[in-house]
Amino acid sequence: QVRLVESGGDLVQPGGSLRLDCAASGTTGTIDTMGWYRQAPGKQRELVASITGGGSTTYGDSVNGRFTISRDNPENTVTLQMHDLIPEDTAVYYCNIRVIRRRGGNADNYWGQGTQVTVSS
Repeated sequence: QVRLVESGGDLVQPGGSLRLDCAASGTTGTIDTMGWYRQAPGKQRELVASITGGGSTTYGDSVNGRFTISRDNPENTVTLQMHDLIPEDTAVYYCNIRVIRRRGGNADNYWGQGTQVTVSS
C-alpha cells in the first residue's frame, strides 16, 4: 500500500521559514513527478511546486523566488523549503506523487493527507 508521510507544517510569523518533507513508501513502480499543492479555505487547490525525476522544477507564480523544491530519489522523499513566508501562504499543503507502473506504463497519482501551514498576520 502506498503511503505518503508529510511533516513540517507549523505556525510561523511573517518573514519566517519552514521546511516541508514528504516520504513515500510502498510504491511498486517508478516515482515520476513529485510535488506540493496547497488549499486555503474557500479557495481551489493550487500548485506550489513540482519536480520531475530528472530534476526539472515548476513553481507557482505566487511562490516563485521564495520556495525551493528538491527530491532524494533513493529515499523517495520530496522537500519544500519555504522562505519569506507571508500570511497568504496559510493553507493545508498536500504532497503529491505520480507513479509509473513497472508493467504496462500506466500512471497513478497519490496524495498525502496534508499538513497545516499557518503564517500569522
